[in-house]
Amino acid sequence: MSKLLVEVEPAEVGLAEDRLGRIDEHFGRYVEDGRLAGWSLLVSRRGRIAHLGKRGMADAEAAREVEYDTLWRIFSMTKPITAVTAMALYEEGRLGLSDEVSRYIPAFADVRVWAGGSTLAPRTVPATEPVRVWHLLSHTSGLTYGFMQQHPVDAMYRAAGSDLAQPGYLDLEGLCELWAAQPLLFQPGTEWAYSVSSDVLGRVIEVVTGKSLDEVFVERVLEPLGMTETTWHVEGSDVDRLAALYGPKAGGITRLEELGNAWLRPPVHWSGGGGLVSSLADYHRFTQMLLRGGELDGARILSPRTLAYMARNHIPGERDLASFGRGQFGEAQYRGMGYGLGFGVVQDPVALKIPASPGEFNWGGAASTTFWIDPVEEMTVIFMTQLLPSNTYPLRPQLRQLVMQSIVE
Repeated sequence: MSKLLVEVEPAEVGLAEDRLGRIDEHFGRYVEDGRLAGWSLLVSRRGRIAHLGKRGMADAEAAREVEYDTLWRIFSMTKPITAVTAMALYEEGRLGLSDEVSRYIPAFADVRVWAGGSTLAPRTVPATEPVRVWHLLSHTSGLTYGFMQQHPVDAMYRAAGSDLAQPGYLDLEGLCELWAAQPLLFQPGTEWAYSVSSDVLGRVIEVVTGKSLDEVFVERVLEPLGMTETTWHVEGSDVDRLAALYGPKAGGITRLEELGNAWLRPPVHWSGGGGLVSSLADYHRFTQMLLRGGELDGARILSPRTLAYMARNHIPGERDLASFGRGQFGEAQYRGMGYGLGFGVVQDPVALKIPASPGEFNWGGAASTTFWIDPVEEMTVIFMTQLLPSNTYPLRPQLRQLVMQSIVE
């Protein structure tokens, strides 16, 4: 059942209709020349939807057009939901940011850190600082992703079976043991690297609650916010609403059939780092809750103070990802961007080279989806498409510059 999205006149919320049209024109060209199959977009200001846009095909091979109720694999846009869930438990005193992860996952008690050598003969040293919960939330844990292919430890993940897809025979507990057995990239808290940290955080949530992550998501976030279309896989009539997944090829795109079909069956493990499917309407409700300081329609998920704390830059010394990060592929630009507890955070719009607001928080997914919350402009923006990887084209900076130029008051 699709959900109703109601627009207001853009001028009512200080946006120019003709300037918003530039967004559709620009990204329409991506569809016309075959770089994207299709996309949908929502721009909201002051709590009201000012612009909806869509172009192209949700499934090019089936000639099925993008609709506003199309379902999308949001990949790493799952991470903020995991972070919000963890911080809801934090508010109840059920976990602490400085807690050692080994308190919940014993395999992390004796982790070691890469010090040189090779994939086949690594040289490691003991961790001088335990991996803590805040390291997981801020991606300063030293964990990595196998698909990065930028470091020998990434190759060790792949050799152990952990790549963009995870071993089908391991549940989340087993995956955490696999990751803990690999060296960390660096001493915890000393650098930033995009990683499986949110998946490990999902396991912490399971241990704290004694429930599976999917159950906790429903209880803590999805049901209170009415996000009934956000789930881990699709079935029945919803299969025809799920967009196809694509990758780039010379002169266009190619369908990633095998990977895309993973969301047509229940997962072996619940991925807090990238497992969810959602709709434009559902994720809009999540972003509105974030914009409103943790509450929507009477359902309070977090306190305003907790959410404001999450949306601060938690990189030591207020540094940005360019100076503190590993330069790995991630779902954000690096210069001028910090990282909070579950979100990228705009620190310096001048360095970012986009007229964004300081304090904007955001993230995206591997298939080029993205969202941001701008508390200064009281704005939320969501862009959905299915092109993997997300760094194929500069969709995110282009979207930002086009949205910001539409603000006229």
